Amino acid sequence: MIALLQRVSEATVHVNGKVVGRIEKGVLALIGVQRGDHKKQADRLLQRMLSYRIFPDDADRMNLDVRQARGGLLLVPQFTLAADTNSGNRPSFTPAAPPSEGERLFNYLAQRASLEIDEFATGIFGAHMKISLVNNGPVTFWLQVPPAG
Repeated sequence: MIALLQRVSEATVHVNGKVVGRIEKGVLALIGVQRGDHKKQADRLLQRMLSYRIFPDDADRMNLDVRQARGGLLLVPQFTLAADTNSGNRPSFTPAAPPSEGERLFNYLAQRASLEIDEFATGIFGAHMKISLVNNGPVTFWLQVPPAG
């Protein structure tokens, strides 16, 4: 499972012109589900996202995680993160989980996250989304928990 984390001052997800998810300061995490991912990978990825220290402390060093910084978490499904881009000029989506499995694991991750952090929102799996964000830094990190097998 893959998460592309961005430390944001704010982030919003729109579907069909309507806001479906919004946070103020916090983490926007684009989530890709790979073939072979299971709940174990989702649980580990969530643990890493919530404990990853990307917010500044009083000395302006990245020593605080999102909860310590009193930030929110916005999860957005993005299957293209699981693409194979190693050859040619067109990505292959063979490494991505089938849509039904991707949706199941994304929803599981979202349900678990909603229990762990106060300010929480998501995009909509399979929807065409427009995402607005103010990346604070910029600060962006790629986290991956390898699929089982």
